[in-house]
Amino acid sequence: MANASGLFSPSMPTLRRIKIQPSVGVSRSGSSGSNKVVLGRILCGGTSEKHASGAVSSESRVPKVIGKGCKLIGCGSAIPTLQVSNDDLAKIVDTNDEWISVRTGIRNRHVLSGKDSLTGLAVEAARKALEMAQVDPEDLDLVLLCTSTPEDLFGSAPQIQKALGCKNNPLAYDITAACSGFVLGLVSAACHIRGGFNNVLIVGADSLSRYVDWTDRGTCILFGDAAGAVVMQACGAEDDGLFAFDLHSDGDGQRHLNASVNENETDHALGTNGSVRDFPPKQSSYSCIQMNGKEVFRFAVRCVPQSIESSLEKAGLTGSSIDWLLLHQANQRIIDAVATRLEIPRERVLSNLANYGNTSAASIPLALDEAVRSGKVKPGHMIATAGFGAGLTWGSAIIRWG
Repeated sequence: MANASGLFSPSMPTLRRIKIQPSVGVSRSGSSGSNKVVLGRILCGGTSEKHASGAVSSESRVPKVIGKGCKLIGCGSAIPTLQVSNDDLAKIVDTNDEWISVRTGIRNRHVLSGKDSLTGLAVEAARKALEMAQVDPEDLDLVLLCTSTPEDLFGSAPQIQKALGCKNNPLAYDITAACSGFVLGLVSAACHIRGGFNNVLIVGADSLSRYVDWTDRGTCILFGDAAGAVVMQACGAEDDGLFAFDLHSDGDGQRHLNASVNENETDHALGTNGSVRDFPPKQSSYSCIQMNGKEVFRFAVRCVPQSIESSLEKAGLTGSSIDWLLLHQANQRIIDAVATRLEIPRERVLSNLANYGNTSAASIPLALDEAVRSGKVKPGHMIATAGFGAGLTWGSAIIRWG
């Protein structure tokens, strides 16, 4: 069992069979996917060999034991220059500042305009995080971009790698999980580090303003654009800063929150003699965001506290061990409801929703960066964080800053 300091036993534990649960999490005596995690050591491989006779060998391949931990050592963020207030929105849709702020807690948001680009924001946030971490871009082993709005269909992470000047060609790829993306990025980075990497850059960046129907007052009031980044670095097991996690998806909930593909009519068609039908394929684009606000609210206030409680249990911690609650900044009512359920007082809840709105995968690192730079979050502080959104996807992690 873990304790609040996250110390590990340095000795090699006796292995036992562990039943895999539907949710996953790194804990001191849990499991994560196909990799068994015992006292912070990931056991890779260990598959049984089958003889020609059909019998399974009692001597399976010896697993590789990795005793690495990971810690967060730097953060950064960036926002577009254009700020849009509730009063600005009231000029284009039937709404007002009081109606928006009472229902959401949002007063302003920033949106891409002019020469701004999402990749540019991501690079700016990344540079700030690397500077704080005192890590040179050439020392990065991996760049993860958590986004659902890349500026290239095939992913934008390699462009961040290029702009940073990473000359050693580190791996760079996108993670698409909407507002849960950054939490998945944290877990993915930890797995890569425990597999041998040393320095991982995790960027959460989204520009949902490009997919908002600005005539729909139910959704256009919610979203803003931003980027946030953290640097995760390998460390000894005794300094591990990821205590546990809990991740889920429910595709049935997609009907409540989505931006699905729309097929556009083409100006011409081939195969008019009937030899080829439905060719060429119709050009497609994504629809504006469609959301059932009431159902998403119910989902969040039910599933997010359960996930955080699960992560705390896996880590062997209680809510009183947590210094800060840091949720995806979707709606202040959701944040307040989750904090109440977990019995975490308001003064221990991080929220910057009023100034930025829902920035999707950027919201957690954006709020974290502000809290660190303002002196609220200090090295050694324990944070319960959770993301939730389209998919539906949701997940939580118990982390330590610094």
